[in-house]
Amino acid sequence: MPSVLIIEDEAVIRNALTRLLERDGLSVTAVESVEAATRAGSLSTHDVILADLRLPGRPGTDVIPLAEETPVIIMTSYASVRSAVDAMREGAIDYIAKPFDNDELRLTVRRAIKEHTLQRQNAALRAHVEADYPVSGIIGTCAPMQRVFERVRRVAPTDTSVLILGESGTGKELVARAVHEGSERRQGPLIAVNCAAIPESLIEAELFGHEKGAFTGATGAREGLVEAASGGTLFLDEIAELPPAAQARLLRVLQEGEIRRVGAARSRRVDIRLVAATHRDLPRMVEAGQFREDLYFRIQVMEIRLPPLRERGEDVPELARFLLGKACRRLNRPPLRFSDEALQRIRGYAWPGNVRELENAIERAVILTDSTQITADLLALPADTDTAAGSGLDLSLEEYFREFVREHEASLTETELARRLGISRKALWEKRQRLGIPRRRSA
Repeated sequence: MPSVLIIEDEAVIRNALTRLLERDGLSVTAVESVEAATRAGSLSTHDVILADLRLPGRPGTDVIPLAEETPVIIMTSYASVRSAVDAMREGAIDYIAKPFDNDELRLTVRRAIKEHTLQRQNAALRAHVEADYPVSGIIGTCAPMQRVFERVRRVAPTDTSVLILGESGTGKELVARAVHEGSERRQGPLIAVNCAAIPESLIEAELFGHEKGAFTGATGAREGLVEAASGGTLFLDEIAELPPAAQARLLRVLQEGEIRRVGAARSRRVDIRLVAATHRDLPRMVEAGQFREDLYFRIQVMEIRLPPLRERGEDVPELARFLLGKACRRLNRPPLRFSDEALQRIRGYAWPGNVRELENAIERAVILTDSTQITADLLALPADTDTAAGSGLDLSLEEYFREFVREHEASLTETELARRLGISRKALWEKRQRLGIPRRRSA
């Protein structure tokens, strides 16, 4: 039964409130002062506290810091905007003026109890998730993932720049979010930017903002994404795709803590922590003159390498079960399970698109199934999974991509091919261009 503490010095009002809330099915403790409330025991054991603002001795707002996470509603017959604002500023969740409307009071109390209950449930759920998956809910018990968790734990509380390395679809953004959530900046913004998704002609204006008239179409001044991240974390995914001019501007941000909008005469101060990610070989790009060496050394103070899914052993079926539950909830389906053959296929397949491909395959299977289990055929994976897995381990990612495309492009459309790889059609086109794999023309 939810518990309410009433702190009210007028006995008539105190007794009336007690009767009203008890009729509503609540357990009520009623006292006449803040001192009496503290003598009665811990204030945080209640689900909500109703405290009069004007009390003998200490004012009702004095219970707010003593209540810890318990919501406090302030009551007063001195209804005014100023006293309401002051009470809310000190931490009260709501404000009720005397004389009360009984229905309004009951509704306010019930709403506060419901929100408090949800907060406690969420806290318990977070504690449960963090016990099993200690880094922001990321799943993994294999040795490479444990090394990832350890690095995140060590670097997150600092303000050090972080470079996350790994193949497409391995979960680099999840790690970036874990770094942000474990930092002093967690209350600030986390701005995620996919550098490969912004046209080169627009990337400087998008990242650093622009002034009115800076270029054709700039009809007004606009804040850039770097400015938007000030006070928090800027996550630049696929940082290797930044053009040279944008690299130079980013280096200035990291060195000087300031930006200059496109077309602006003056710089602006910004306070960001940079987390960057890429699947490219940055040292090789530096050697080839495609990426600034000074920027590279600025961003790779701490490297976190994410293993591809094919190297994560028994993490794969565990992750598959987690993603299956997630897909069922999102698609409003009853709980499903994998058949033994489906789990065997999942273990054996090389997953060139990594976690993203696994998630896509499971979601498609959940949509298509008419039974209580996911069968191997619904996953639409190659039958000879042992050979596929062996190839994935023996070949580099680029070699595996070449073999996968050559094997399937005759039977799959570009959209289907991209979906099987767990990437977008744009990313598929970019990989073809980079690796010199022309698209097969129809006969």
